Amino acid sequence: MPRLDHIGIAVPNLGPAITQWQAMGFAAGEIEIVAAEQVRVAMLEGAPGTRIELLEPMSETSSMARFLARRGPGLHHVAFAVPRLAACIAELRQAGLRLLPAAAAAGAGGHAYVFVHPASAAGVLTEFIEDPAAAVADIRPVEAVMGKK
Repeated sequence: MPRLDHIGIAVPNLGPAITQWQAMGFAAGEIEIVAAEQVRVAMLEGAPGTRIELLEPMSETSSMARFLARRGPGLHHVAFAVPRLAACIAELRQAGLRLLPAAAAAGAGGHAYVFVHPASAAGVLTEFIEDPAAAVADIRPVEAVMGKK
């Protein structure tokens, strides 16, 4: 089962955004560049399991710059961690969902990821990332696995 990993927020400039989120109690980590997406990324940590990803465009032609031009700063995506991204992608494709990019890519933190287009996810850009630790979230009672009540 997917577990909520982080919420992505588009910002025009990381500096002021980091300061605002720190004022709300979040701790900022290192700033990372994801060259393929032309973004600078800051991951902020709150309470255990609570993360905010701030995304700043590095180019006026990047998809993040186009997003900001159309919608302004704010919610960009919701991300879920899964233990096996390849299996997740196969299930998403089988369900007929539109994926961006068409195959998994490498993103922030070195995680492999894929997005589900908002048209296939009730208007929300949804990211799935591979995180083997997410398997912990898939623990179910023995009765559920064995089909017993």
